[in-house]
Amino acid sequence: MVAPRKSARSVLVACLLCFGFWQLGQGAYIPAKAWLAQELMQRAWIRGTQGVDQPVPWPWADTWPVARIRAPRLAVDQLVLAGASGRSLAFGPGQLDGTAVPGSEGNLVISGHRDTHFSWLARIAPGEEIILELPDGGRINYRVARRSIHHESATGLLGQGGFPMLTLITCYPFDAIMPGGPLRFVVTATTSGG
Repeated sequence: MVAPRKSARSVLVACLLCFGFWQLGQGAYIPAKAWLAQELMQRAWIRGTQGVDQPVPWPWADTWPVARIRAPRLAVDQLVLAGASGRSLAFGPGQLDGTAVPGSEGNLVISGHRDTHFSWLARIAPGEEIILELPDGGRINYRVARRSIHHESATGLLGQGGFPMLTLITCYPFDAIMPGGPLRFVVTATTSGG
């Protein structure tokens, strides 16, 4: 007969092992899911460059790539997704609804998370180049005009002008422990016509 102490220890060890394997599985699941999503979005981007309208990356997706944003000095190359809902922003920066369509006149506003896709905004400087590539092969070159910090209620940042303008928005400060907060870090970039 097994002593009760040894049996309890065995059960405890088995439970701890199971919990440890479960945690390892969770830790591997998130990066694997992110890698798969990026791969599917890249394929959707390619379909968009071939003329497919609103090429969703997976059948139930409510977003699709609308542009590619690059910041050459910082080695940034990211797909911009349609919409800036929490679901979209989990996979990449998103175009705010109601702002200019990429490649058109007006203010294109793109939002992203400060601790993932838009962490690079902390290192961008005035005068730097930002390139926006469009699915039709078009390309718009912007120069950073200014960096600023605003309260989340500053909706004037979303205003539409008569010339192509790019506004990138993320939460601020970059090293905040809690998500969200009332401050926004804003990068404004213009074309040579703006």
